[in-house]
Amino acid sequence: MNNEQHYGHRGNWLRAAVLGANDGILSTASIIIGVAAASTTREPVILAGVAGLVAGALSMAAGEYVSVSSQTDIEKADLARERKELEEMPKQELKELATIYEKRGLSKDLALQVATELTAHNALEAHARDELGINEITQAHPLQAAFSSGASFTFGGVLPVLVAIFGKLSIMEYLQYGFAIIFLIVMGAIAAKVGGSSVKKAIFRITFWGTVAMVLTALVGHFFGTNLG
Repeated sequence: MNNEQHYGHRGNWLRAAVLGANDGILSTASIIIGVAAASTTREPVILAGVAGLVAGALSMAAGEYVSVSSQTDIEKADLARERKELEEMPKQELKELATIYEKRGLSKDLALQVATELTAHNALEAHARDELGINEITQAHPLQAAFSSGASFTFGGVLPVLVAIFGKLSIMEYLQYGFAIIFLIVMGAIAAKVGGSSVKKAIFRITFWGTVAMVLTALVGHFFGTNLG
């Protein structure tokens, strides 16, 4: 039995989910840090966090939907064009497919044989996969990506809001930074495990850029914020 682990089929939803969760944690924590740096009461801090959470989740979902829908439109247009070419010039398309296999290392005769058999089985599928790079694994799914991004952003954003509600106001900036880094490390490690990539690299990358974003936001709050309460 072949027990090899492959992670390509997880690419679309994992990318959207990880991006959403990380952005939810980082964006919401950064907003709260910026407001906390300029506020002496808890209410504006919580309000800013909740507002950032709601706006961010909706923005992520909408942005992901539009982005992936555009990719889907391109894929559909490519497939329609390929279908038309297969109908109008099948011999040229067969030769084109055989050339692709030749470039991948097959002999000329074997490449033509493979191209002929795959064309007889499902010509459009063969060209979509080997010429256009479109298959069931990589194909875009707008609704799936939008829901995954919005839900994961909400999940990530709730964590800093909870810290804002229950954490000590006088050290809110430090609490937000500390917990955000912990949350980001956990999410990065989970994503790396699920995606089969390096956990150390994922943790370093997310910790470094998370720190940069939150420090810059805190500075904005300190230098440009007004007293909010």
